[in-house]
Amino acid sequence: MDGLRAIAKTFWIGGLWVIGLIVAPVLFKTLDSVTAGMVAGRLFAVIAWVGLVCGVYLLVDLVWRHGVSGLKLGGFWLIVGMLACILINQFGVAPIIVTLKQQMNHAAEGLFGGGFATWHAISSLIYLVQSLFGLAFILRNE
Repeated sequence: MDGLRAIAKTFWIGGLWVIGLIVAPVLFKTLDSVTAGMVAGRLFAVIAWVGLVCGVYLLVDLVWRHGVSGLKLGGFWLIVGMLACILINQFGVAPIIVTLKQQMNHAAEGLFGGGFATWHAISSLIYLVQSLFGLAFILRNE
């Protein structure tokens, strides 16, 4: 079980960092902004689903190992926080961003307007919080 736990943490939290800190910036430096945004959006959606699966596994594993007292551990609440970030971003913020993109006309494609920028900033902040929770979880080593 230790190996599977390590794989789940690495796949989820490592994936968050790689996509957010390396892949997305490279996409936006290499591709046009529309294509880069489309590819990055898909990658963020994929890592969200990876996070849901790995996060649920890590929660179950933590409770399995510690019993009900596992609910009192900081690691438990960090995972819950990370999962909450995923749920808010994936099922709350992302659909709003998609709708705003669909409403934009070609003339405004590069400018996106305030609505898009605001929701994109909110999504980025949530992703940052999730990534920091992940860092704290890794450092706790529970």
